[in-house]
Order: sequence, then structure tokens, then C-alpha cells
Amino acid sequence: MDAARGTVPVMVTIAETRVTIRDAVPTDAAAICGIYNQGIDDRVATLETERRTPDERRAWMAARGARHPVLVGEVDGVVTGWASLNQFNARPVYDHVADLSVYVERAWRGRGVGRALLAALIERARAIGYHKLVLAAFPDNVAGMALYARLGFTRVGVYREQGVLDGRWVDVVVMERLL
Repeated sequence: MDAARGTVPVMVTIAETRVTIRDAVPTDAAAICGIYNQGIDDRVATLETERRTPDERRAWMAARGARHPVLVGEVDGVVTGWASLNQFNARPVYDHVADLSVYVERAWRGRGVGRALLAALIERARAIGYHKLVLAAFPDNVAGMALYARLGFTRVGVYREQGVLDGRWVDVVVMERLL
């Protein structure tokens, strides 16, 4: 197995949910799109407001290099969540820091899919050679914030009024984990 590429799927059992984590492939674009659009619609995890299309997600996946993988979590062969390592900043001094994203299908939230994805993403980040992972979360995303804390992320601070969502200013909590 090539750990940096994650070519072998990993099976994780959490709370009796068997989640298989693997690299995303182009045929996953529709599922990734649907889950991301739920996150956009629910206003719990992103400042993004424009729904995506499967073609846009496929192009987004194709444009990513080996240092910025997209993983999917499957239960019984169905994609139930996805996670990605994203460029934190284009300046070379930040090459060892990655931003991350984790999204879980509504019906699977709170059932171990997010935890399995985040744990796999942390391991992948280590294998690639990252030193630190960072994220920004909405303060009212209680489940997400608890998950991040359980997996070793610490709160760095709050960006006050970071964006306007649905006509109101929203804060985001910044968290990090040294690897």
C-alpha cells in the first residue's frame, strides 16, 4: 500500500457502523455534490451559498494534486460522507499546513461516518508530510466542534463577522491540530 495515496480502502467500525474509507473517484462526484449541497442548504458547515453540480465537483476533484486528496466514506457501498485536504495558503512557507473539510449526509450524521473520515484524513495528512491541520467551523455546529476536539483539535480563536450568510454576519471558530 502507498500510504500517501491511500490506495487500499480502510474499514472502520464505530458504534456498529462499518464505514469503508477510500479515495474518491470521478464516479463519486454526484454523491459528493449531493452531500455538499446538503451542507450548503443546512447552513451548518460552510459559508458557501451556491449549490454545486456533479460536473463542477468532478472538475474540482480532477484539479487536485496528490497533496490534496478527497476521501469518501461508504456504508454498504453507498457514499455517506466525504472529506478533503485543501491548500491553506499558496505561499510556499505554508506547504506543511492543510485546511480540511468534512461533510456527512444528513441521515448519517452522528453515526460515526464523520469520525471515521476525519481519523483517516489525519492519517493521510501525516503520510503526505503535513505538520499541521487547520479548520474553520461555525460556533453553533456543536456536533462538528465536539468531533474535532475528540480527535485532538484545539480552538485557536474566533474570526468575528467573517462572512455574511442569509443577510447576517456570522462568526467562525478556528481550530488546529499539530501532527
